[in-house]
Amino acid sequence: MFILVTMYIRKKTSPNTKKTSVQIVDSKRTGNKVSQTIIRHIGSAINEYEIEKLIELAEYVKARLEEETKPQIFPAEELAELAISQRRKEKEDELEVKLKNLREEQRVVVGIHEIYGQVYKEIGYEHVFGTPARNLSNYQALKHLVMARIANPQSKRGSVIDLEKNFGIQIDLNKVYRMMDKLGEKEIEKIKQLSQENTMGLFDEPVDVIFYDCTTLYFESFTEDDLRENGYSKDGKYNQTQIILSLLVTQMGMPIGYEIYSGSTYEGDTLKDALFRVKKEYSINRVIFVADSGLLSSNNLNMLEAEGQPYIVGARLKNMRKEEKELILNNENYKINKDTQEEKLKEIEIKNGNRLIVSYSQKRAEKDKNERIKGIERLKKKIGKGKAIKSLMKNMGGSKKFLNVEGEGKITLNETIIAEESKWDGLHGIITNIKDKTAEELYSHYRGLWQVEETFRVTKHDLMVRPIFHWTARRIQAHIAICYIALVCVRTLEYRVARQYKKLSPEIIKNELLHVQVSILKDIETGLRYGMPSALSTEVKKIYQIMGKKVNITPFKIS
Repeated sequence: MFILVTMYIRKKTSPNTKKTSVQIVDSKRTGNKVSQTIIRHIGSAINEYEIEKLIELAEYVKARLEEETKPQIFPAEELAELAISQRRKEKEDELEVKLKNLREEQRVVVGIHEIYGQVYKEIGYEHVFGTPARNLSNYQALKHLVMARIANPQSKRGSVIDLEKNFGIQIDLNKVYRMMDKLGEKEIEKIKQLSQENTMGLFDEPVDVIFYDCTTLYFESFTEDDLRENGYSKDGKYNQTQIILSLLVTQMGMPIGYEIYSGSTYEGDTLKDALFRVKKEYSINRVIFVADSGLLSSNNLNMLEAEGQPYIVGARLKNMRKEEKELILNNENYKINKDTQEEKLKEIEIKNGNRLIVSYSQKRAEKDKNERIKGIERLKKKIGKGKAIKSLMKNMGGSKKFLNVEGEGKITLNETIIAEESKWDGLHGIITNIKDKTAEELYSHYRGLWQVEETFRVTKHDLMVRPIFHWTARRIQAHIAICYIALVCVRTLEYRVARQYKKLSPEIIKNELLHVQVSILKDIETGLRYGMPSALSTEVKKIYQIMGKKVNITPFKIS
């Protein structure tokens, strides 16, 4: 009797659902009769991207299943662990192999886990769930998920696929979700405590300046609840639910803490809570609070004054009182900033005896002028095309103020407002209650606000904290906590590398470590396995040295 057995990947759709299932199927032909058996259900997907990722995982699983029909000494993950540990052996083996007998069995990325895994361990995140040995499953799931977020941020399902495909690490997706459900209030507070202690331990001097800002994180969902609410979005996602994420960072951009608020919370209302946490939870008594103009309100300033809290806050110059605006626009008494030599500063005393410090920069003036001209040109094009009023007003941002509506819907440019606007080109201001620092020193502190903006950029883009696909409050909070751990690891390594070597961006460091790999080769005659480490760049060698890790790039035998 002739029997033919083949294994293949099948996509199957159901008439009752929009989902597509990806399966590994055994097809057996006996004579003229064909029978099919599902040997592994990989998962279900609702779009082409998810289908593609499931097929990638299926290809990997299929190859492993086919390999299991041959003698196999180690499972994939154990091979990866052996490759990482045994390449550090002090004594090098004398290897005698026939090159024609060698076949690559597996290739694993080891740089991310070796370096960021060491950072993770030194900060103490392995103790988030208590003793690692007693919470091994949750400990491993959290660590691997953080490493995956640093290496290639994506959905939890995508991270599981990526870990198995590129790192030789197998984690059941259900274990990931169970781990996230275990990340409760106690565990998240532990994460914040460890992160803050790590940041404070990096500096020789006490932290005395803290930068504070907020951003919005949107969801792939339109359903509101106690946490996810519609509100003013900084991402332009006005029709989607969101939450507000606030960050506290040092002058060097190192995270101190974070909080999340419901999506409709006014940004300025988060400041009081942040100040309370700094004093009560972070054991930081006297600091200068630096924040952008989005947090400037009479309530906030009164609260800071009542608390005796030194602050530097961005000013809304055009909203100042008439006499103050006249002083700002008066070109007299502006003096060159000795620190930069590129701008002029002017100090004006305002109510409560506080200081308004105004900066004028020619470079900023040219930028303001060019942006206004571009906005006006867009308006002219729309007016020329006979666009309706609603269309002109939609998505035009600040340029709408240049429009003048006359009579029965006639639209023209308001040249008077345009001329008035040009007077403010190049001007920027800060308000402070600090008396014992010069205007140059205060503006220098304020310029450091880019550090929190840079940290948000790393959080949003490098680590892709958004969009968020979870819908329960607990998993949303767990997702943010996982991203925050990744952020602290990334910024910590970036800081240490910059301090001991040179400035390398998180993206460069990540890409360098992704190229630190080990090829696992199998001798098809003897069955022996060997590790072939990849070449190391100058940057990678320095990063390993900074982290106090030795690495052997000589081929080695896996036993």
